[in-house]
Amino acid sequence: MSVEESYKRVYTGPETNVQYLQELFDKEGIHSRVRNDFDSGLRAGFGGGLPGQVLLFVLEREYEKAVKIAKETFPKDFNNE
Repeated sequence: MSVEESYKRVYTGPETNVQYLQELFDKEGIHSRVRNDFDSGLRAGFGGGLPGQVLLFVLEREYEKAVKIAKETFPKDFNNE
């Protein structure tokens, strides 16, 4: 993985949904990262993020494939798009 590669947010939702999507992504060879702003804020001693909401990121070059999987898996979470 190149240092210049950047990540793009694919999904925000409950931690259980994010974990499930990560499993699906792993099966497709898609590398992902999770960010939990609420948990990070608590550890640092200040508030931030929403409880129970986790952000899931993938490499930009894998974004289209990942978002397709996420939309097929949790279509109700993408109704506003």
